[in-house]
Amino acid sequence: MTDDPRHVSRRDLLRAAGAGLGHLALFQALGGALAGAARAASDDPLAPRAPHFAPKAKNVIFLFMFGGPSQMDLFDHKPELQRSAGKTLEMERRRGQVREATLLASKRTFRRWGETEQWCSDAFVHLPRHMDKLAVVKSLYTDSFAHGSAVLQMNSGQTIQGHPAMGSWVTYGLGNEAEHLPAFVVMHDPRGGPISGPANWTSGYMPASYQGTLFRTTGDPLLHMAPTPAAGRSRMTREMQRRQIDALAALDARHAAMRAGADELAARTATYDLAYEMERTAPEALDLAAEDEATRAMYGMHDPRPDHPLAVGPAVFGRQCLIARRLVERGVRFVQIYHGGGHQQQTWDAHHGVEENLGIHCPEVDRPIAGLLEDLERRGLLDETLVVWGGEFGRQPTSQQEGDGQVAAQDGRDHNPKAFTMWLAGAGVRPGSYGETDEIGAEAVVDRHHVRDLHATILHLLGLDHTRLTYPYGGLDRKLTGVVEPRLIRGILA
Repeated sequence: MTDDPRHVSRRDLLRAAGAGLGHLALFQALGGALAGAARAASDDPLAPRAPHFAPKAKNVIFLFMFGGPSQMDLFDHKPELQRSAGKTLEMERRRGQVREATLLASKRTFRRWGETEQWCSDAFVHLPRHMDKLAVVKSLYTDSFAHGSAVLQMNSGQTIQGHPAMGSWVTYGLGNEAEHLPAFVVMHDPRGGPISGPANWTSGYMPASYQGTLFRTTGDPLLHMAPTPAAGRSRMTREMQRRQIDALAALDARHAAMRAGADELAARTATYDLAYEMERTAPEALDLAAEDEATRAMYGMHDPRPDHPLAVGPAVFGRQCLIARRLVERGVRFVQIYHGGGHQQQTWDAHHGVEENLGIHCPEVDRPIAGLLEDLERRGLLDETLVVWGGEFGRQPTSQQEGDGQVAAQDGRDHNPKAFTMWLAGAGVRPGSYGETDEIGAEAVVDRHHVRDLHATILHLLGLDHTRLTYPYGGLDRKLTGVVEPRLIRGILA
């Protein structure tokens, strides 16, 4: 590069911009393999990067059940809770608030399934036939009793806003194999998103290139994808857009050349170029017309909406799961789908009655999840795709109590960060039951693992060492797993 920053050659411009017509022409001429190498050698912040060691998984689909599913009504069978129903004991309802509570038995029927003989309740009808694919971790715990901070911790490792989401960390570590789609895609429930909002898919103190992109599953996948014509003018053509983006890239490259070490403009240039390409690629990725009727039925997309006024039925989540499959097969690195939105029974937050809650939400996700696992397996994608299911915390084994403005329900369950269940399936996961809670399901007691351990394990399956995946900010080398050293959940690693 010339020593005079006022004079930038065409070659320097293309190298600094990290995007533009020069790269596009090169991609078309040399094909996908050489194009990937060109991206890796450029300043593209989303260029594919090698993992720290051989990975089991290439992509992640995180099925987030917002509100906190009830573990003792789904996967964590507790005969002692059934026998002791009606007895009272002291329980910590919120941090430091210990009150007398009454044990509430589950009304679900449990049975063992498959060669792994794992427990699953009759709240799920279709998922149990896939239990031999699942590593069910029953001994997780987290730090917060509150939805907002607990959701943030599940996503970013921290209970406060401003830290990069796990999808951002994965994208930062591995880059993006989907050349013209975002690396990190988020979809949420039509009833609303998680309570702490976009902070759950932010890139935090990392460049904006690593933040999640929110996809809508009806109408246009992204708002404002097509350029809006100015008053009295015709709509901007693709050629006009391309020229405008290249002009901005030239100006940004000239500015960046005079400021060594500044990477924000390269990230912005790559973002503009990605947005340009997504006008074409995003609608194609979300267009399910190419899927046959049998596949759509497998995901529950033809199932009717139930009569309950809060239920949306399985078609919505089924469509999202099918889109997730289409995205990962196109190279998208991290897809997160939130199920449950709004408040109380619109989410998995079963204060107002656990049976009603399960009756709303389990049928909405049951067939779609079973379809996703079956579809990934038959296409050979399950060997390289990690599927994660769970919420921000679990539920109490006791009946909901009055207090703090909370409307009580005798068959409701309160929040419980001391014990909750999540499962993982796919690449590098050993199916079976792992960890145990106490005899009533109140606290994790055997092979206890904090949520940071789950994060470290997910990174490990992607070939990322949590101690080496760092980002400098505020004088510290920040990590997804924080400052407390995590332990891998080795019992679920194949």
